Amino acid sequence: MALFRKAIEKLQRGLARTKERFVSSLKSLLSGRKLDEELLCDLEEKLIEADIGVATAMKICGDLRAAYKEKRIEKGDDVLGFLKQELKTYWPESDRSVHFADAPPTVILVAGVNGTGKTTSVAKLAWRFRQDGRKVLLAAADTFRAAAVEQLTIWSKRIGVDIIKGGGSDPAAVAFDACDAARARSADVLLVDTAGRLHTQDHLMRELIKIRDVVAKKIPGAPHEVLLVLDATTGQNAIAQAKAFTDAVAVTGIFLAKLDGTAKGGIVVAIRNELDLPVKFVGIGETYEDIEPFDPDQFVEALFD
Repeated sequence: MALFRKAIEKLQRGLARTKERFVSSLKSLLSGRKLDEELLCDLEEKLIEADIGVATAMKICGDLRAAYKEKRIEKGDDVLGFLKQELKTYWPESDRSVHFADAPPTVILVAGVNGTGKTTSVAKLAWRFRQDGRKVLLAAADTFRAAAVEQLTIWSKRIGVDIIKGGGSDPAAVAFDACDAARARSADVLLVDTAGRLHTQDHLMRELIKIRDVVAKKIPGAPHEVLLVLDATTGQNAIAQAKAFTDAVAVTGIFLAKLDGTAKGGIVVAIRNELDLPVKFVGIGETYEDIEPFDPDQFVEALFD
């Protein structure tokens, strides 16, 4: 229970700006009003402004109309309670869990656009898996930026995990060597950090595909997860990024970074509804400990309470 409260408190701090923009505005909109078509239209507009997205806002309002017709809700003041319960059903547990290999190592490929906080997110994942008692190995396959390798090396020392570096070599070669090292060192999890790239840069997207293909040849079933790091502050722009990366390397889940620095936390809901991709982890601070597995109950409780 203490751990649950701690997680809720961290999420509440991280979602403070989203809550101020989203829930506070909804309360002022709904309070004391009759639930009718005019109110539903106003609500739909508010949901879109909160980066929940057009399609998702329409779905939620459609569910509200149905509930109103069935007399499960009758007035504006009933809406937040309905929304709270409805949102919790959006993410099945099987989607949110990490898919570990039947036999180690589990290979997790981490991708993202420049500036999303990808390398720091890799460090957070490494720390989280270590907390779970797993032996972790990092692959510094972002060979375009010396600073990225240096940053990941610093993180690896702080967290206490090994790192494979290529000295400016081809990133696919680093991934190749890291797969051999993961087996030789009996690592449970191999985290492959890749260079940030715009989803519109075809040559760099092809390189990402090459890295994926290399680890697939080295270790059966790899990569077992392809996590895309998205910057929560970008709002709806994150949807286009996720679509392009999914088309290229079959993204299996989202690491939503910088959730603590945005009023656009509603993007979590849009990602689920529009992309059918689960948010598996959220970043809610700058240290490697500021990571939480995404839990819809915790997320909704932190957002509304």
